Amino acid sequence: MASSFRVSAGFLNGLKALFPETSNTIGPIWQPPMLKSPWYIVAAVAFSASNRPEGVPQVFEHALADLRASLANAERTALSSDNEKLLAQRFRDALFKSGLISGYPKAINSLKSLHEAMPVELWETAVSRDTGATLTSYEVAGQSLWRSVYGEKSGSVQALLDSIYPDMGEIFTRYSYLCIMLKSRDLFEGWFSRAIGYGLVYGHTDFVSPLETSYTLVAALIAGDTPQQIDWHLEGAQRGGATFEEVSAVREASIKVAELSGIQWRHPIPEVKLVTERQP
Repeated sequence: MASSFRVSAGFLNGLKALFPETSNTIGPIWQPPMLKSPWYIVAAVAFSASNRPEGVPQVFEHALADLRASLANAERTALSSDNEKLLAQRFRDALFKSGLISGYPKAINSLKSLHEAMPVELWETAVSRDTGATLTSYEVAGQSLWRSVYGEKSGSVQALLDSIYPDMGEIFTRYSYLCIMLKSRDLFEGWFSRAIGYGLVYGHTDFVSPLETSYTLVAALIAGDTPQQIDWHLEGAQRGGATFEEVSAVREASIKVAELSGIQWRHPIPEVKLVTERQP
């Protein structure tokens, strides 16, 4: 049965208006500013995490119409098609990344709704991540991203994960054959969080940048009513280069989408606190 849940153009335009123009600077210079804006990534993830998968294709269709309108008729060339494919890829990967926060059943349902509404020429048929890379290489990449997000708190957050459940933090640390062979206890510290989470999933930046990945985490966490993690990632986005105003826009847009979706919070949503620490 078709859902009666509808998202108005006025609502989506209101979300766009929250983001300052400085938000449109990520990506190659040849990309139109509309494509670089993170508003639709935040909105799509917030609908997905709020268990409103039917909202995701409505965001996509609005963003696709905006992208097409931003290009003059004379510019509708192969480059235009590339931009449309990139828009679709950005939606898919943001939803995939958000699944580690909101749960993959929600991400799958949202990707299914998006796929069914998407023109066939924008479908994806190949795996975008490197399936031949080792977990060790993903752990190394993930450790770098981890430190850039958590900054001076990276050690305390890692210690928390290690203490609450070793599989979350130090799986394979003591028993991995590879660690024994290499005589390295550090190789697999933070294995799940760093290798799988921040390496394999979040560390893929072909379509969604590290900063935009932080935005997806904030959007999913707000819908999930998890204040401690929201606070971590509001700060992490600033360490990754976002301004106070940009992070505030992500927070507000996420709240508006979650409210529209029927989310009710049991905990106060953390405010954005100014962070002066930046990644090196």
